[in-house]
Amino acid sequence: MSTTVPTAAVAVRGLTVFYDGRCALCRRCRTWLEAQETLVPLRFQEADAELAHRLLPQLPWLGTELVVVDDDGAAWIGPAAFIVCLWATARYRPWSARLAGPAFAPLAENFFHLVSANRDRLGRRLDPPSCTGDACTHRLLPEGLRG
Repeated sequence: MSTTVPTAAVAVRGLTVFYDGRCALCRRCRTWLEAQETLVPLRFQEADAELAHRLLPQLPWLGTELVVVDDDGAAWIGPAAFIVCLWATARYRPWSARLAGPAFAPLAENFFHLVSANRDRLGRRLDPPSCTGDACTHRLLPEGLRG
């Protein structure tokens, strides 16, 4: 399990984001992330799905924490997974480096835990997401424009 964002020296071919499909806030975050232009392909899998547990039996956090796994099996959990999601986007990649750095990492971690601990309450205040399941796709930047 990794705690830092990938670097330019690491070739990430794709990321799978495991999220809680029963959580309205988590579904809304998925919808937001799918709408972002990305530098690496993203796939989404509900963490409580049987497939997720078959694919990643070594990760007991599935369903309780945000989990991101790259195509080579490196995994990020909780706040680190959130930062890796930002790293995958064209717009927020610079912010991911800042949030992973020593000055902001504790603040980012505290913020993530605060939101995560209150996700049911926050989710009840949101409208249902505009798409769920496999109906949405994210926008991948053309090959020549990726970082």
